[in-house]
Amino acid sequence: MDGKQHAHHDHGGPAQSKRQGRLRRWRLLRHRLAHLLIPHGHEAGDKVDAAMETSRDGMRTLWISLGVLGVTTVVQAVIVALSGSVALLGDTVHNAADALTAVPLGIAFLLGRRAADRRYTYGYGRAEDLAGVLIVATIAASAVLAAWTAVDRLLHPRDITHLWAVSGAALAGFAGNEWVARHRIRTGRRIGSAALVADGLHARTDGLTSLAVLLGAGGTALGWRAADPVVGLLITLAILLVLKDAAREVYRRLMDAVDPELVATAQAALRAVDGVLGTGQVRMRWIGHALRAEADIVVDARLTVVEAHRIAVAAEHALIHAVPRLTAATVHTDHTPVEDDPHATLHHHAPAGRRAAPSSAGFPG
Repeated sequence: MDGKQHAHHDHGGPAQSKRQGRLRRWRLLRHRLAHLLIPHGHEAGDKVDAAMETSRDGMRTLWISLGVLGVTTVVQAVIVALSGSVALLGDTVHNAADALTAVPLGIAFLLGRRAADRRYTYGYGRAEDLAGVLIVATIAASAVLAAWTAVDRLLHPRDITHLWAVSGAALAGFAGNEWVARHRIRTGRRIGSAALVADGLHARTDGLTSLAVLLGAGGTALGWRAADPVVGLLITLAILLVLKDAAREVYRRLMDAVDPELVATAQAALRAVDGVLGTGQVRMRWIGHALRAEADIVVDARLTVVEAHRIAVAAEHALIHAVPRLTAATVHTDHTPVEDDPHATLHHHAPAGRRAAPSSAGFPG
C-alpha cells in the first residue's frame, strides 16, 4: 500500500503519466517546429548554409540593383545625346559608377561563402567591411564630383536644350535610384550587412543628384541660368550628410560595435539558463553579416566537468535563440569561489581592469 501511495505521489497515476507524456511530446514537437521556422543549426554545416543563404539574398539584391540602374543609365545616356546637357551627363556617369559598386559587394559576398581555414580562422566575412570602405570612398567622390560640377557651371554657364527630355531623364534617375536604395537598405538590414546598407545610402545620394538636374532644368526654363549650379551645391551638402551616416555605420562595424540592446538580451538569456549562477563579460562582434559572441558564466564549483559543459552548451543554445544573426558563441565557465583563485596566474598578463571577474550577482556595470 505504501508503495502504491508512493507511486501515486510521484507519478500521479496512469492518467497523469499519459498527460505528462503528451506534454513532453508536444514540447519536443514545438522545439522542432521552432528550428524549422527559425533555422539556426549548431553544426558547422548548418552555420555555413545560413551564411550562404544570406549571401544569396545579398547577391540577388545586387543583381536586381545592377539591372535597374543599368536601364536607368541607358535611358539617361540617350537623352544626353539629344540634349547635350553636361549636368545630365555627370548624373549618368554617376549612376553608372553606382551600378558598378555592385562589383566589390558581389566579390565580398562570394568570399563570405568560403569556409574558414588555418590562416583566416574566422572565415572571410570581413570582406564586406572592406567593400563598405570602398563604397564610402565612392560616396565621397560623388560629393566632390557634384561640387566640382556645380562650381564649374557657375563659372561657365551653359544653355540646355530639350528641357522636357532632360526633366524626364532626371525623374527616371531619381525613381531608379530611390527604388534601388530602398531595396538595398531593406535587404542589408535584414541580413545584417553594413556594406549593403551603405551602398543603399549611396544610391539615395544619386537620386538626389538626379533631382538637382530636374530642379536646375526647371530654373533654366524660367530664365534663371544659375539655378542648376546653386541647386547642385545644396545637393552636395545633402550628399555629405548621407556620407556621414554611411561612414559612421561602416566605422562602427570595423570597430566591432554592436547594438547595446543585443548585449542586454544576451545577458538576460544567460541568466535564464538552469545552472547559471552568474555572468561575467559578454562580447560580440560582426563578421560579415553574422554575429559571434564570447561569454563568461558562473556555475557551482561542485559540478563535474561533464555537467559544467552541459550547462555551457545550454547557454550557447539560449544565446543563439535569443540574439538575431548570432551563429556561434564561446562560453567560458567559471565556478563559485574556492580557496585558491584559478585566475591568479593570469593577472599579471592583462592590464588592470581589462578582465572583469564574473559575479553571481549578475553582469557588472
